[in-house]
Amino acid sequence: MTVETENLRELLTSVRFVLWDLDGPICRLFAGHPADEVAKNLVRLIDGRGLGGLLTETERSTTDPHAALLGVNRRHPRSDLIVELEEWLTRQELEAVPRAFPTEYADPLIRTWATRARFAITTNNSALAAARYIASRGLTGCFPYIYGRTQNLALMKPDPHILVQALNAMGADPSTSLMVGDAPTDFQAAREAGVAFLGYARNGRKAAELMSAGVAPEFIVGSLKLVLDQLKSQA
Repeated sequence: MTVETENLRELLTSVRFVLWDLDGPICRLFAGHPADEVAKNLVRLIDGRGLGGLLTETERSTTDPHAALLGVNRRHPRSDLIVELEEWLTRQELEAVPRAFPTEYADPLIRTWATRARFAITTNNSALAAARYIASRGLTGCFPYIYGRTQNLALMKPDPHILVQALNAMGADPSTSLMVGDAPTDFQAAREAGVAFLGYARNGRKAAELMSAGVAPEFIVGSLKLVLDQLKSQA
């Protein structure tokens, strides 16, 4: 057994509850409805309200739809504008679902792991979009708990709020819980919630971002097949 698989085996052995991020570990939500176009259109919507000056140049040029949304929220939290923009983004995510691309090995891993652990989704995307995607894959029974972005954007990850909600709903002990995510905000939220973390990095850039945030390389996988194989070996 390699050091990599030994570390993974030890990490997975005691896990009874798993908190999943959606976009990354489970699917590429914007695979067919590109996130960069959604981000540009969100900036155009903000400009159309005459409020483009609220955004920094970085927020205007990002490919992450959340960046502009959070930029406005930092200057006008809990405003009617935030309600409008969050609802608009939710509609974009729902539109993206039919063309979302499942992460390789995610579906069989979920079905295998769900026989021995309880699951929740904890995502910065809309819970409505998460539920619709899970239903489209026939996985609704695996995820009785789904927590996502609300109009109080301060509670998005890295805030641990939705992770704590999920843990409480499941009656989970953080010491037997694990977060599977692909972003530094997932890791930070997991750390704040007191749960272990497994990073999924589909490319070198994502791995570097996780390591820069403090995730040890031995707890980052480039393929969910490693997790699936380890669970099968423990059966």
